[in-house]
Amino acid sequence: MNRETKRLMQRQGQARPDGTATGRRDAAQQAAQRRQREVRDEMRQVAWPTRPEVANYTAIVGTVLIIMISVIFGLNYSFSKAITWLYQR
Repeated sequence: MNRETKRLMQRQGQARPDGTATGRRDAAQQAAQRRQREVRDEMRQVAWPTRPEVANYTAIVGTVLIIMISVIFGLNYSFSKAITWLYQR
């Protein structure tokens, strides 16, 4: 392996500073560690809601869900009665 190839491999992370080639396992481990660091860094930037906010959001979602179920049920029931009435005539 010539000098130019060793430098290229070092830049790409495929070789150690002493010029010996790293195995695929070393490169995979380094990539996994890099991803873990990136994930940790991103998770630190997340604005996590407080417990009262979560409870409030849950109540809102539950209320809207019940209202939407009621509206859909009411429309379905009224349309089915209307169609039944039309076909009985």
